[in-house]
Amino acid sequence: MKKKIRFSLVYRDMWQSSGKFQPRKDQLARIAPVIIDMGCFARVETNGGAFEQVNLLAGENPNEAVRAFCKPFNEVGIQTHMLDRGLNALRMYPVPDDVRQLMYKVKKAQGTDITRIFCGLNDTRNIIPSIKWAKEAGMIPQATLCITTSPIHTAEYYSAIADELIAAGAEEICLKDMAGIGQPALLGKLTKLIKTNHPDIIIQYHGHSGPGLSMASVLEVCNNGADIIDTAIEPLSWGKVHPDIISVQSMLKNEGFDVPEINMNAYMQARALTQEFIDDWLGYFINPANKLMSSLLLGCGLPGGMMGSMMADLGGIYNAINKLRVKKGEAELSMDDMLVKLFNEVEYVWPRVGYPPLVTPFSQYTKNIALMNLLTIEQGKGRYVMMDDAMWGMILGKSGKIPGEIAPELKELAVKQKREFTDVDPHTLLDNALDGFRKEMKDNGWECGQDDEELFELAMHPEQYRIYKSGMAKKNFLADLQKAKDAKLGTKLSVEELAAFKHAKADALTAPVAGQVYYEFSGEGACEPCLEPFVGQRYKEGDTYCYIQAPWGEIVPIPAALGGKLVEVAAKQGAKVRRGDNLGWIERDQ
Repeated sequence: MKKKIRFSLVYRDMWQSSGKFQPRKDQLARIAPVIIDMGCFARVETNGGAFEQVNLLAGENPNEAVRAFCKPFNEVGIQTHMLDRGLNALRMYPVPDDVRQLMYKVKKAQGTDITRIFCGLNDTRNIIPSIKWAKEAGMIPQATLCITTSPIHTAEYYSAIADELIAAGAEEICLKDMAGIGQPALLGKLTKLIKTNHPDIIIQYHGHSGPGLSMASVLEVCNNGADIIDTAIEPLSWGKVHPDIISVQSMLKNEGFDVPEINMNAYMQARALTQEFIDDWLGYFINPANKLMSSLLLGCGLPGGMMGSMMADLGGIYNAINKLRVKKGEAELSMDDMLVKLFNEVEYVWPRVGYPPLVTPFSQYTKNIALMNLLTIEQGKGRYVMMDDAMWGMILGKSGKIPGEIAPELKELAVKQKREFTDVDPHTLLDNALDGFRKEMKDNGWECGQDDEELFELAMHPEQYRIYKSGMAKKNFLADLQKAKDAKLGTKLSVEELAAFKHAKADALTAPVAGQVYYEFSGEGACEPCLEPFVGQRYKEGDTYCYIQAPWGEIVPIPAALGGKLVEVAAKQGAKVRRGDNLGWIERDQ
């Protein structure tokens, strides 16, 4: 018999890759014992990524949810693990050192054993400080290689990074195939290289199912020395999520590996509970497209988990592009035509911005550049006209070292716009911030919480935490849920929703995603207060009208349609909007 393979259930990421919400504390507490009864999991992913923001925005305390979910696993010796984004920790933009350091103390106290530390650029400077802080807090640091396929990202390239991270104290390595586009042969070769150089290092493979390579990749990494495989369970497995435990276990068992048996009665119970959570409320926020696999993802390399938001963004400029085409006497495009154009544009842009692995937030930045290019190309203005500071920050090196070379045209554009490239260590650009947040807690009469976990929540997710503490998060969430239920049941639209169709001579600008409206954006993840636009203000084709900061942190620029005169502002500065809400109306010049 071949070596023993262990399994991990990525229950948090199952939901994250399907929609932008998570089960409630009571639901997590109900399913944890059933997962234990399945008897096949050595590890369970209990938090990380957008888990905490979405819980806050649903009006629930994520610290209590993490503790409740971890406790049953801690008691039976099943290891718990979390995902953290290195420099960005648990959010979409950089986090000061003192807040990052506190995170590991808080998460260890809450019952999380292992932290999976990654940098979307594989810049070790963004990972190594977290390895040190995790070890100091008593956590197991699992350093991560973000897998993609490009001329630069060879097995030898990744193996050298693994060597550096292990020398810095990483006790495990995760191969994070976040888009599922890692070629099986490369993943097998990389696993063997790492195991040859570091035979005692645990290797865990995390591969999404999106384009369909993940099962072949699982077999390759196991045959070359991997120790642990991330899996999912129905009804959220496959699609843009992860392979199902039953299929993975069956394949590896028949290959001769020593794998644990599955208690199928418990599996069916966990399956039924997960479906119950979907039917209860989470299903209203799951994009049906995320249940489907798509080989189209192989070409553009985008992670399947962001397909939902990408389609919403594409819908936001779909009408604008077709109106331009009609104006020029050209045929309108279908949504499939637009999707292919977007994928092709991502393929064009990606090498020119230096092949950043397409994982949060760099997948969003690269997609946004491509999306805005589609509009400005249609306008006859060419590419790279509508890039905000966040997109430029990636290109200029402010988030870390770009793996490849930036294209000459972008270097020339940077010089023209007086932008400077940098190779500075990104975390040195940030000042410590805990003292200011501690003062805010005191001024508001808020408790810092057990093990300073409430202080941590404010410091890590300030916007979401303040809304949660105000009580508005729960009210807003319940309103969003009712609207989603009404839409699914075909309830008659309200007077407010019908207002979207007024102003016959004007184009209604609608929100492609839910979030908070800003009329200026400074980049580096920060939106700034400013004056709202005024009625009568004029816009040119392709100008940015506003920005929406989504609940999970992504910044989405909203183009001002075909330009013209602003006739009404529907969303105030800082307003919370839902997907489909009106932001304003712009009357085109006749």
